[in-house]
Amino acid sequence: MTLYELITFTVRVRTPADAMRRLQASLQIHEPGVVLAGCWVSEIGPQNQIAVLRGFPDAETRVQERTRYLQAADAFGIADLLLEMQVADYSLFPFLEPLAPGAHGPFYELREYNLIPSGLAPTLAGWEKAVGPRTGPQYSAVYAAFYATSGQLPRYLHIWPYVSLEQRLDVRTRAVADGVWPPENSGPQLQKMNSTVYLPASFSPLY
Repeated sequence: MTLYELITFTVRVRTPADAMRRLQASLQIHEPGVVLAGCWVSEIGPQNQIAVLRGFPDAETRVQERTRYLQAADAFGIADLLLEMQVADYSLFPFLEPLAPGAHGPFYELREYNLIPSGLAPTLAGWEKAVGPRTGPQYSAVYAAFYATSGQLPRYLHIWPYVSLEQRLDVRTRAVADGVWPPENSGPQLQKMNSTVYLPASFSPLY
């Protein structure tokens, strides 16, 4: 599966727990072939955000599912809690295979980078060379990385699970000190960087 969608819900203060309970039921309703990859609530960064990552077998299924929930009165069951909803389409980096569902967290960092107009090709080349060493046993795994195909372009998303915030700091510090990360020539491609740390929903396939 190479096509994905990230839905980011911003809900009213003190309602994320209620929203997550409702989403557990509503996310089970979808077009055939849609796969829930992860569902998380923000912990560090913008607050009261819920991120839902789903995969699709093909572009037609993604369009059909998008049409289904946009035309529904309250497809996700959280209309009375919802302040904002953003949807972005992504394609998996061609040389990566996402981690299998399971316990990889509980801390998941979603990092999104806006690139200069010509920045995607060198970013992919740098990642292909560097991601193997960076995800070796002495560091930590990446869930996956994706380049955006909608909204402001080019940009890309990468998702990193950590067992603790201390592990995150240790791994990132050592990877930079050892020269295995960031990828070669990545800095000149960047315009803007955003990062949010999330915790998984009880029903998230990634937890």
